[in-house]
Amino acid sequence: MSNQKIITLLTDFGFKDVYVGVMKGVICQINPNLKIIDLTHEIPPQNLFAARFCLQNAYPYFPPETVHVAVVDPGVGSTRRAIAIQLPNGFLVGPDNGIFSGILENLEIENIKVVSLTNSEYWGTKTPSTTFHGRDIFAPVAAHLASGVKLENLGEKINPESLVKLPLNNITFTDSGIAGCVQHIDHFGNIITNISSSYVFGKNWSVIVSNNVDFSAGKTISSGNTYADCKPGELIGIIGSHGFVEIATNGGSAEEQLNLKYGDRVEIHWF
Repeated sequence: MSNQKIITLLTDFGFKDVYVGVMKGVICQINPNLKIIDLTHEIPPQNLFAARFCLQNAYPYFPPETVHVAVVDPGVGSTRRAIAIQLPNGFLVGPDNGIFSGILENLEIENIKVVSLTNSEYWGTKTPSTTFHGRDIFAPVAAHLASGVKLENLGEKINPESLVKLPLNNITFTDSGIAGCVQHIDHFGNIITNISSSYVFGKNWSVIVSNNVDFSAGKTISSGNTYADCKPGELIGIIGSHGFVEIATNGGSAEEQLNLKYGDRVEIHWF
């Protein structure tokens, strides 16, 4: 078994420009033996909720000591902090804007160490660009971390409880079930809620969506086990591979049919 260290990259940069390739070049200049894996570079521009969800769902599938770099950074160049986080199963590097909150919310605070990236010795340049911290700070810091530099050498220790959180609407119980919200819309137009499968396991349930506050007149979507449990073009509620309730269309896009957006309310009714 190889002990080659891994760095993952998640951004909203796309592939039209050279930004992703430049970050990889910076990493390879520091240590060409590191393995770089692209999680995705197709996060919708500046969509922190999409980045939060995708990173949260990728994190458990990597070996210990993997360094995850996430750069969806509307506040680049501002007073927002650049941070590195050490977790029991790896490291996170990126802006302190809530992008890591999906992972952190499931961990005990005593198992988290955080530093602000104030030690320019581990940057790519002493004068980083105000628009490309992915190249000048996050990529080089990740390369040094993956090469064995200790977290505490990268900057000043900060309290994990001070990190910016990106909260979703809380799960609430209703008279007939439970309410949550849209937390992600994937490439296929599947609408993924923040309602865990644990809330519907062993129950008969349906999904209710509405484009206004009156859910009594909302659209009811039956549940099933697979995308094929309904006719082509029909909507269905299922449990996705990520473990959350998902609204899908057999052979189509639920997003196009329902016109729901990030944060919109979704209800589950039990019967």
